Amino acid sequence: MRDLTPNKSDLESIEIASRDEISALQVERLKSTLTRAYENVAHYRSAFSAAGVHPQDLQSLEDLAKFPFTTKQDLRANYPFGMFATPREEVARIHASSGTTGKPTVVGYTANDVDMWASVVARSLRASGTRPGDLVHVAYGYGLFTGGLGAHYGAEKLGCTVVPVSGGMTARQVTLIEDFKPSTIMVTPSYLLSILDEYRAQGLDPRKSPLAVGVFGAEPWTNAMREEVEQAFDMHAVDIYGLSEIIGPGVASECVETKDGPTIWEDHFYPEVIDPETGAVLPDGEFGELVFTSLTKEACPIIRYRTRDLTRLLPGTARSMRRMEKVTGRSDDMIILRGVNVFPTQIEEQLMKVAGLAPHFQIELTREGRMDSMSVHVEALADAASPEHRKASGSDLAARIKDVIGVSTKINVLSPGEVARSQGKAVRVVDNRPK
Repeated sequence: MRDLTPNKSDLESIEIASRDEISALQVERLKSTLTRAYENVAHYRSAFSAAGVHPQDLQSLEDLAKFPFTTKQDLRANYPFGMFATPREEVARIHASSGTTGKPTVVGYTANDVDMWASVVARSLRASGTRPGDLVHVAYGYGLFTGGLGAHYGAEKLGCTVVPVSGGMTARQVTLIEDFKPSTIMVTPSYLLSILDEYRAQGLDPRKSPLAVGVFGAEPWTNAMREEVEQAFDMHAVDIYGLSEIIGPGVASECVETKDGPTIWEDHFYPEVIDPETGAVLPDGEFGELVFTSLTKEACPIIRYRTRDLTRLLPGTARSMRRMEKVTGRSDDMIILRGVNVFPTQIEEQLMKVAGLAPHFQIELTREGRMDSMSVHVEALADAASPEHRKASGSDLAARIKDVIGVSTKINVLSPGEVARSQGKAVRVVDNRPK
């Protein structure tokens, strides 16, 4: 693999600033963000008052712990635009992600927010080894999902040529990679493995592909997968982190010269790690739930957002800003399937809409080849248990899940009483994927 370590002269000054300089900037921007949220978002004004705090109470970074958390439920409760701190007419873009209630969590961006987002993704790409003028193949999905457009605008901001392929049609992905010769691919790690399989199916040597950098996000992946991908393609594989409630991809990114966990762009996003049970802030180095406060967002400032991602904060290495360890799991029951967030309650919501099916179900996760797969085991009602009824109700449920949640599932319609029961808390998810 080529040495893609960036020159220090190419870095922004804040990336190599002292911790004192970074902390001072964070305090200044936190004060502004808290004030903006308090004065313009009814939810935050009420939440701050209930907690007995005011933006003026923040005089140091430690004071942030006095302020209340924001949860995904808060965003849903204020659907669609209740969390906006900017008049809707001044919002340049809206993104959204699916929620357990069927309503999405909605986030807005001013033109300045879009530019800031593009800037942090551009910074992330530069950290990955991508350079102005490089051709970038974007295989993330486009649409309300933040991945595709976030990657696209960031690559353009860096001065790259973008191929907006989106996901799917794997054979065409390989053709375009071979014909257009991108040096960087932005993709979920699981889908990159499908592209690898397609290379081999076509009799092509992936090590001779033009790809030099893979920027992987939207789902957890291991260092073992990194090693396999790097060996297979003779390219660098780096981790990019983000979530729509904070901004999208580009909240943090690994540096190609170290590959030791994503560096958090702390001039725009302030991280904390808390005990997921008590909410207490934990010292750097201790394992817990990741929490973010935005520092520069205009349309949708967010205060102490509980991501549910489990990790720990580590000192900076390639940059002055702190790193986060690769996310190892979540503190709730969310399933991440091929880059899409899925909750059991979303499945239940759709199940309850299908005539002929009982409300008992269980989700089984397996791995077929390179791709994770989800099966939903459900029961037919006694008066709808004929083969014809089962086929129709199973097809109905599969279509609803695909339309509403965005994932393809296998539906196994069993006889009445055949779905496993529990004497205590229902076991909704059985994970049979290799560990």
